[in-house]
Amino acid sequence: MRKMKSVFRLLWINWRTMAEFEVLYKLLSMTIFAPVFWGIFNGIMRLTGYEYLTIENVLSFLTDPLTIAALLVLFVCMAVYSMIDIGAVIFLLDQSYQGKKADLVQTARFAVRNAARVFHRKNILVAFVVLFLIPFLNIGVASGFVGSIAVPEFIMDFIRGNWHLLILFVCAMAALGFLLLRWLYAFHYFTLEGCSFKEARMRSVGLGSRSRIGDLAALLGIQLGVSVLFVVFVIAGVWIAALLGGWFSRLKLFGIVSASVVWVYLAVSLLVLSALGTPLSYACISILYYGHKEDQQEEMVHVPLPESHETSRWRKVRYAVEGALFAVSVVCGCFYLYGVYHHKVDIQIEFVRTMEVTAHRGASVLYPENTMAAFEGAKALGADWIELDIQQSKDGQIFVMHDTNFQRTAGVDRNTWEMAYDEIRQLDVGSFLDSAYAGEQVPLLTEVIDFAKKNDIRLNIEIKPTGHEHEFEKQVAGIIEAERFWDQCVVTSQVYDVLEKVKYYSGRIETVYVMSLAYGDINRLSAADHFSVEASSVTERLVSDVHNAGKEIYAWTVNTQESINRMIGLNVDNIITDDITLAKECIYLSKTSDVISEYVKWLGGN
Repeated sequence: MRKMKSVFRLLWINWRTMAEFEVLYKLLSMTIFAPVFWGIFNGIMRLTGYEYLTIENVLSFLTDPLTIAALLVLFVCMAVYSMIDIGAVIFLLDQSYQGKKADLVQTARFAVRNAARVFHRKNILVAFVVLFLIPFLNIGVASGFVGSIAVPEFIMDFIRGNWHLLILFVCAMAALGFLLLRWLYAFHYFTLEGCSFKEARMRSVGLGSRSRIGDLAALLGIQLGVSVLFVVFVIAGVWIAALLGGWFSRLKLFGIVSASVVWVYLAVSLLVLSALGTPLSYACISILYYGHKEDQQEEMVHVPLPESHETSRWRKVRYAVEGALFAVSVVCGCFYLYGVYHHKVDIQIEFVRTMEVTAHRGASVLYPENTMAAFEGAKALGADWIELDIQQSKDGQIFVMHDTNFQRTAGVDRNTWEMAYDEIRQLDVGSFLDSAYAGEQVPLLTEVIDFAKKNDIRLNIEIKPTGHEHEFEKQVAGIIEAERFWDQCVVTSQVYDVLEKVKYYSGRIETVYVMSLAYGDINRLSAADHFSVEASSVTERLVSDVHNAGKEIYAWTVNTQESINRMIGLNVDNIITDDITLAKECIYLSKTSDVISEYVKWLGGN
């Protein structure tokens, strides 16, 4: 509690300049620098001859010498820009510690000069720490441009499903956390004392050597405090909405006023707390830094406050700009309410009514994956589509199986292409999940198609080539044609050549390119009628581009309420999931529920 008070005391003296700088910094980031950096990245792609990036070509793009050189320069520039934020915050906190007030111009000049030192060869490691280590570990620094990048869900699912990888992942995170704690005060030494980053790291290791656990607890406490503060803001917003509802219910304005108030309130709360992220974290680190230096009787070095060049005229201009920004916000809010009242803006969360749910490998959470039991379960749970994986046996039969080896699901260490289907049919692929499914067999594609016809459910058939097949695509296209099933299925693959071959053998079959990475003009991939993209790669721009080309976009594999709602918000056409019930409920609520009534219901526990 004492440290918390010290943190807020440190923030208070220069709170106005801190707020001005953080708002300006984030506005410049959103409106100028982020678009510029992405424009440079797109320029690198064009320069190296890549119009789009997928998992099949991204490695060749990244290993191109021109790409490597250009990306290194881009990363250093991004690190410099991120360091401006960190340097400004540390400068203002140091002035507060001295009891001095700094203006915006003094802060910006110091921050820019300090950040330019990143270009020195002795300081180049700053780029790695700023852009990757700190954001990756999420220790409250919001300045890094890659801070929002998350490990894709399908990779995390794979890691969680393999305890060796999970242990390795946890150990890697722990090692990075330990490294960050050792270097926790490096930015203060670098910024305040002007030493090289190498020397700053070494001095940071010595300064915090006796209090690593206490330092970590203090940082986590700050993060917890910010999270609690946001929850309080949310609850307060819901109560405001409920209160307004009582006032305006007779005027039939509850839906308009309360919904607008809550959305604006939550948006402002997020913006404010996001802007506070870096100052709060570094205020905490600063308190620890000054405390450790006093305890170890180390010389305290402060940045002298430069002469202020802010004239009364400049101060009036600054106040005028602040007032104008506030006025613009109020005007935009009024136009928003006017649009809601006249039904030009819809406050309901409405989405395309045709959004559908695909059962990933059938109802694979409750039943053995890729079996008839899983497909029957998917139908019972209300799935619109069933996703299944197909492979070719030694004797040319097309059967349903995800892995290329039977070890995981059948306990037999043999590859799919090494066994004839008669042998495969004898395998038990149900007991690995539960003994209640003992004896479950590997079905043929024709069996699943027959099931789909009788139960009016569509199939997402993924071809998984191993390189041992013979006329795989021709045989699959032939089965679909013979069954006259082309209007009830799509054929998908992670290998683009497979789709080209399917189109060659049957132009009536719709194809879907399965992508774990999708960037650039993917609509140039003409053999793909639609795209199935890993959820973390799905963006508003991507969905818009695909829809404008008259194609659909599927998102895989989406298993949490947060990620499902994000896909709904992005208006994807199809959600591929292991949790069919959750996905259907989220889509239903998105069409029928008023957001405010949901908040109020949640607050009341009903």
